[in-house]
Amino acid sequence: MVRSRTPTGFMMPEPSFRRVFGQVDLRRLESDPAVDLLADSPLDPRSGADRRLLGRLELLITGWGTPRIDARTLELLPNLRAIAHSAGTVRPVVDPIVYDRGIAVSSAASANAVPVAEFTLALITLAAKRAFWAADRVRDGAVDADLETAWPAVGIRGRTVGIVGASTIGRLVIDRLRGLDLDVLLHDPTVRPAEAAELGAQLLDLPELVARSEILSLHAPSLPSTRGMIDRTLIGSLRPGATLINTARGDLLDQEALVERLERGDLVALLDVASEEPLPRDSRLRGAPNTFLTPHIAGSIGTELGRLSAHAVDEAIAFAASGAFRCAIDQTTFALRA
Repeated sequence: MVRSRTPTGFMMPEPSFRRVFGQVDLRRLESDPAVDLLADSPLDPRSGADRRLLGRLELLITGWGTPRIDARTLELLPNLRAIAHSAGTVRPVVDPIVYDRGIAVSSAASANAVPVAEFTLALITLAAKRAFWAADRVRDGAVDADLETAWPAVGIRGRTVGIVGASTIGRLVIDRLRGLDLDVLLHDPTVRPAEAAELGAQLLDLPELVARSEILSLHAPSLPSTRGMIDRTLIGSLRPGATLINTARGDLLDQEALVERLERGDLVALLDVASEEPLPRDSRLRGAPNTFLTPHIAGSIGTELGRLSAHAVDEAIAFAASGAFRCAIDQTTFALRA
């Protein structure tokens, strides 16, 4: 008996599609015997012809900028059985009704986590060396940065790094820290002490972790329970000379309280995200001392986008061939991390 091919298509803005999907992965998808690729470019729900194709789709590949798959969108997708997301979090795209309808969901979060973890590890290493402060001194004309006099601790050996969130990225960061001679602390209410020990970290409640950390790195998802979790009190409890790294979401912390603490001059912040993006030109954060800002670049960009494309295509082919994703996101994971 010959298995029928799975009608498959893309739905996302054309620029997102062209940015992520290369010809090699498109050809892999197009030539796979289990996949019936209805179009080699994104389908537009506003087009009558594309709406007819959407009505046939069983497998949808989404990405940055895909319209939310809610009850109204699902009316256009009566045969939909699976969504393969070619980016990290599926929250902007997947409405909970998707799970109510029994539609399988996968995401490229594990692929997107790799460059974020790499970027974070680089920030931790450079922060421990006070490299950003030293670079500013050089720019200002100093001959000798005199790091050991200016800061209470310099160097990575023996330092204490606190990780907030045992997300996919958080776990990758902990794994990459294993080879360094330092102590790793972890806060995540979903993790047990034995599991934290297996990861290579000591599990603590959040106030103790923040107070003990010399370098604090945030990797929690943005959920109602996590927004503002690093509040004014916790920011005030950071030890003098500590470094706060945020490559997760800007709404995890009280940005105003952070700016006030930074303006005291005894804290360092390395921030790839902000509570409002792009960061307003008049934001006090731009002028805060000991602050290194990047415009949300920790995730996949440039050559790294190939991982997202390959992951989404691998997942699509796996579902078309077997009826199941290799890296499915169930409802529990969606609620806690996705």
